[in-house]
Amino acid sequence: MRGQIGPCGCTSDPLGDISRTTKVIEDARAQGPVLVLDAGSLLYSKNPIPGHLAAQEDLKANLLTSIYSDHMKVAAVGLGPADLSKDVPGIRFPRQVANVSDAAVSTAPYVVTVGAAKVGVFGVMAPDAIDKSELTKDGRQIDVGDPVVAGKRAVAELKKQGAEVVVGLVQAPSKRDAVAMIREIGGIDISIAGLGAVAPEPENVSPEADKVGDGWLVIPGNRGQVVSRVDVTVRPGTAPLVDAVGKGAAQGKIAALDRQLATLDADLAKFAQDKDADAKFVEAKKRERDEVSALRAKLQAQPLVVPAKGSYFTLEQIRINKLLACSVPVRDAIKAFDVAAGEANVKAAANKQVVPPAKGKPGYVGSEACSDCHQEAVDFWKTTRHAHAWETLVERGQQFDYECIGCHVTGWEQPGGSNLAHNDNLRDVQCETCHGPGSIHAAKGGEEKPFAIVRAPKEDLCATQCHTKEHSDTFERTAYLRDILGKGHGEAARAKLGDGPTGHSLRSAALDKAGRELGAGCVK
Repeated sequence: MRGQIGPCGCTSDPLGDISRTTKVIEDARAQGPVLVLDAGSLLYSKNPIPGHLAAQEDLKANLLTSIYSDHMKVAAVGLGPADLSKDVPGIRFPRQVANVSDAAVSTAPYVVTVGAAKVGVFGVMAPDAIDKSELTKDGRQIDVGDPVVAGKRAVAELKKQGAEVVVGLVQAPSKRDAVAMIREIGGIDISIAGLGAVAPEPENVSPEADKVGDGWLVIPGNRGQVVSRVDVTVRPGTAPLVDAVGKGAAQGKIAALDRQLATLDADLAKFAQDKDADAKFVEAKKRERDEVSALRAKLQAQPLVVPAKGSYFTLEQIRINKLLACSVPVRDAIKAFDVAAGEANVKAAANKQVVPPAKGKPGYVGSEACSDCHQEAVDFWKTTRHAHAWETLVERGQQFDYECIGCHVTGWEQPGGSNLAHNDNLRDVQCETCHGPGSIHAAKGGEEKPFAIVRAPKEDLCATQCHTKEHSDTFERTAYLRDILGKGHGEAARAKLGDGPTGHSLRSAALDKAGRELGAGCVK
């Protein structure tokens, strides 16, 4: 989860919302027995936590802990780097990490009855998966033992207690490290890997479990965007667990493979236009595409293979998108968090003044000052989405959320600009976001020498500042410029752009593709 309770919401198909994940789990429980597990890196989005985020991150960690315990009823959680931003006290509750013996950090492996089956659960952590200097209690560093030795011991003990299926929560710095550790431990039927910051983004989540020895490895998506559902049918006998691709899971896998094929096709199209593209790399990409295509055809032709004997499972990688229904109690808890975090942030920031600009350097004055000479440009700006950036935060109750506010005000944390408590005249994405602070320009009546503002912003300004992939999935500079240039504001530049897609049309098409409706019980 890495501290994510919900997505930014600025993208066309935002993924990862704990109220929706909770509802997915509630619905599964209505169908049969469920065991919910997490390999770790649950609580914090930053490590170390910047001072201004301290209150917000603490409240969010409390919320996640409460939801995991009271609503999702998670049976066990591993330990990862995103849990250690506040050392051991900040972990909140003991984890499954067999190679750490301190009771404040680790709880013993155990066997739980799920339906009629006995499932053994344990966790291990690669010593280099975390910064060990952060694993301290009362100033004393806690020892991280050999994960293979601890894992072998845990597997043997769980099987001795009658476990029919053994699940390992494995925290490692990479998939390769996780596979090596799982193979060396041995005896694990299903391993769930937590990979910290290198957990895969949705487009890279594998629709299939990886075979490791006699067991299987499953890797969920980064920040709760893709949740792994593993349906296990337990039968008598000691035969290895088999992956039987179920019909529903096959459709999910085929959809994921289609997205993977689309990405590969786009990459190959770019390489075809690039005379300097590495031939070996291009060939490898072509082979990868052939393999993905063949797997898709296989799934399409034969979506269910149930073995005659022995236990089997199916895997479905569930994209937690806006069309899924929400758990209303969890939704309300998140709304309460937004209010509490906002109040805490405002209180903490109340006495923090904006740093004044250095002598001879400009500060920010706001669009009202610009309108004295550029009324036509300001009038045009008011017709754009930039002029409503603050309003979108207020509608969501996140105008005091540090994860959001910086892209919805002007001059954020800049000398003579705005901060969380002082931004009244700089709300929205105003003129000075693109043209720079204008106090000197305004004071000199707009005289051209020195001009003191930027007429043409840097080409990468938007893509590096706010319109990043994570926050603006449809951003294309030329298309978006067609929306913000016009009469009184770069009219000649707009004419040079000519006809073509606009930011509005790109976003509308993406919203149509992703679906504009929200799941039942959801408000964002």
